[in-house]
Amino acid sequence: MHPVTRWLSESTRIPVVAAPLFIVSNPMLVAAQCKAGVIGSFPALNARPAELLDEWLFELEDDLAKARLDQPDSLVAPFAVNQIVHRSNGRLEADLEVIVQHRVPVVITSLGAREEVNEAVHSYGGIVLHDVINRRFAQKALEKGADGLIAVAAGAGGHAGSTSPFALVSEIREFFDGPLLLSGSISTGHALLAALALGADFGYVGSAFIATQEANAHPEYKEMLVAHSAEDIVYTSHFTGVKGNYLRPSVTRAGLDPDHLEERDPSTMSFADSGRAVKAWRDVWGSGQGIGAIKEIATVSAVVERLEREFVEAREELGKKVAAFDDAGDESELGGPSKRLRI
Repeated sequence: MHPVTRWLSESTRIPVVAAPLFIVSNPMLVAAQCKAGVIGSFPALNARPAELLDEWLFELEDDLAKARLDQPDSLVAPFAVNQIVHRSNGRLEADLEVIVQHRVPVVITSLGAREEVNEAVHSYGGIVLHDVINRRFAQKALEKGADGLIAVAAGAGGHAGSTSPFALVSEIREFFDGPLLLSGSISTGHALLAALALGADFGYVGSAFIATQEANAHPEYKEMLVAHSAEDIVYTSHFTGVKGNYLRPSVTRAGLDPDHLEERDPSTMSFADSGRAVKAWRDVWGSGQGIGAIKEIATVSAVVERLEREFVEAREELGKKVAAFDDAGDESELGGPSKRLRI
């Protein structure tokens, strides 16, 4: 096993990294995720004004350190901070300085790969995981020094690719044997096991954590996730210039027709104030296609416990299916009737 993959695996209760959720993720949510045994994360841009990032990191570090002392027998996972490295992020350098000062263990980079960012994180022994939507971006990220990759496949919430997870993971594994996370409709333990079966090391879970009590999301947003399913997701570049998945009812709520959204060019993306009346994340809410599995607004610990329970059940069920298939093959080889077509 790759050493970074091993460290991440030993640091988590189940193979899950919580995706950074714009506006939604804050220290309370991240702390709950880490205490539940999965890697929690938040976008640096969620700390507004910028000076708040330093306070958030101190708050999170103190909270997790206390949890490790108070509950020495419980696994408290490390946390991650997401850095948007797109050129429109005017805070990148200042936020990176704060991240280095705090020696943030895991940094997730998105919307561009920057060698200098990776070098800064590596200077204190940190790990960089980079979002990618295709083979070419994955290769570029590794060339620029990323330690691991997050394959953002079709069905993922927010900015997402359009490639099947079967194809994306397979292509990345042709040239990379390091830590690989899979994003895209992972809201159940069965989906988590499927991600590992494909060749990923971890599931990257976002939407399921929005509908939690600790999440900084509008109550109507959480209720919308519980009430809807995959058919209620709209894939469009209208709001940011980059293709993403959004809740159809939130588009309608914002006064727009989800079936007639003008596509926009990536050059229009900006993390400064765009001046637009309707903004992604604030007015129009991101969501992955896996929301059909979200049945209630629960605590983070309850979500993790459910994922773990389903993951164990899925593993047992799969073992039985494989064993039945093997038994059928053995009978056929011995001259007995084959059961393969009945499985």
